[in-house]
Amino acid sequence: QVQLVESGGGLVQPGGSLRLSCAASGSIASMYTMSWYRQAPGKQRELVADITRLGATNYADSVKGRFTISRDNAKNTLYLQMNSLEPEDTAVYYCNAHVLTIGGSRSFSSWGQGTQVTVSS
Repeated sequence: QVQLVESGGGLVQPGGSLRLSCAASGSIASMYTMSWYRQAPGKQRELVADITRLGATNYADSVKGRFTISRDNAKNTLYLQMNSLEPEDTAVYYCNAHVLTIGGSRSFSSWGQGTQVTVSS
């Protein structure tokens, strides 16, 4: 079993910053691509950014230049630094990871429970 736990969400004013973290625990042999998704009320879940194990990154156009995704492989932890936040960034942010468990034969997708980010004055 693998658990992903997000933290760092909250209420911030427009133009402010937040740093999200996602800590993975369990019988982890290796973690491959890790991602941040978000879902605003009444909208579909969308990819915000992802990062491969070797550090190659990809961002949604709406967050390029404002958000930075990173990871610490030794700690099995994913981060999302969010700067210049806008009201449109308000959403529940979810962590996703492709994980190979100890003794497993192939990786599977695992999700966290989500953390609320609200950008409002």
